[in-house]
Amino acid sequence: MHGWLWRNTPNMKTLTVRLPEPLVAEIEAESRGRKMSKSDIVRERLRVSRAPQRGRSGPLDAIADLIGSVQGLPADLSARKKARLKATGYGRKRAR
Repeated sequence: MHGWLWRNTPNMKTLTVRLPEPLVAEIEAESRGRKMSKSDIVRERLRVSRAPQRGRSGPLDAIADLIGSVQGLPADLSARKKARLKATGYGRKRAR
């Protein structure tokens, strides 16, 4: 969407935020390059970051690189967690 579509939208509110200098410089450069206002650039970035991503679910994105990275665990660890914990002695009372 181009900036002119946003300007014609009623009920716009003002929000003041503080951003790190490198991010401000990036937004300003993009604003000049695309000949759009900084506000339009920020609104576009916020809208794009909220858009659902294909093929990935939100919380899994954070740990996707870790899935399957631990060697030596059984393949059915999540399905048989109680049996696995019992076999390893987890939860048993220890002698004092």
